[in-house]
Amino acid sequence: MTADPAEEIRGTTQGTAPVPLSVLDLVTVGAGRTASDALRTSVQLARLAEARRFHRYWVAEHHSMPGVASSSPAVILAHLAAHTDRMRLGSGGVMLPNHAPLVIAEQFGTLEALAPGRIDLGLGRAPGTDGATAAALRRTDRLNEGADDFPEQLAELTRFLDDDFPDGHPYRRIHAVPGPVQATSPGGVQSPHRPPVWLLGSSGFSARLAGLLGLPFAFAHHFSAQNTVPALDLYRESFRPSAVLDAPYALIGVSALATDDEKEARRQVRAAALSMVRLRTGRPGLVPSPEEAEAYEFSPLEREFVDSWNANVIHGTADEVRAGLDGLQKRTGADELMITAAVHGGDVRVRSYELIADAYGLPTAG
Repeated sequence: MTADPAEEIRGTTQGTAPVPLSVLDLVTVGAGRTASDALRTSVQLARLAEARRFHRYWVAEHHSMPGVASSSPAVILAHLAAHTDRMRLGSGGVMLPNHAPLVIAEQFGTLEALAPGRIDLGLGRAPGTDGATAAALRRTDRLNEGADDFPEQLAELTRFLDDDFPDGHPYRRIHAVPGPVQATSPGGVQSPHRPPVWLLGSSGFSARLAGLLGLPFAFAHHFSAQNTVPALDLYRESFRPSAVLDAPYALIGVSALATDDEKEARRQVRAAALSMVRLRTGRPGLVPSPEEAEAYEFSPLEREFVDSWNANVIHGTADEVRAGLDGLQKRTGADELMITAAVHGGDVRVRSYELIADAYGLPTAG
């Protein structure tokens, strides 16, 4: 790793934003659009985010969801690395139990070789899908996401990333390539970087583990808002200084949508909420258009869910979104805000980040 790993973790505040701002991309696919359309939007959005000095751009792993085309974060990140120059790119996250640690180490070692010093490895312990799909991914019906297996998998992955299995370990002669072993081979020269590891969570488990290990922590406020403050408190209380960080560093994922007109923001988030209704009731599909959502007759129970869901989506005009983000950061003390906008149209998503950047006076490319 670098002499000061914290420099790759801590962002720099830009403009009038209270903390660094970043992007979480679910590569959402709207009705009437294709996965290719969604991926083109991701490239457009990544270029915009870099030009406006958003700190990092993460892609989340999901499976078996027609409206989310981010099943292969490493593939998407390689594509984004080819279209950007300096912004940090990473997983938000890779679901560690779905993959062999060696495979993740190889994938992210390859990404690090493609974009030296720009790659983050965010790890989660949830499947990122339903149980049956998780079983198909893992080739087993035994799904391990508990207190014993995840720390063990994390330790193994870290050993592969650092190439430091002890003598006598069965993996001592196995190396993740690209990786540190290349520097110790005859004539070898290897980059001093390796992707910093982040732990992701929506409850207290990963918060405590990240604190105990002295790692940066990312909390999924966008779908677990009621747990945000308790989890961040637990992370800070549990934190032990490490070779990575001497003090806690926590970002939170935030659903936020800015539009030129407040009414349009309400239309867009209503459609996104309908998509969540369908997902939560076992009917996942493409993200519906605002017109489809306006014509949909919500049941009383569904309307209650929509109201609850949208209460945690910061939306409206740029000034309203800025005020909402400022208030959320103040309430949580988050060190970084990672904004996601899982709406129907790619143009709406891109425009939202433009408006947020303008509201905070983020710099332009130059």
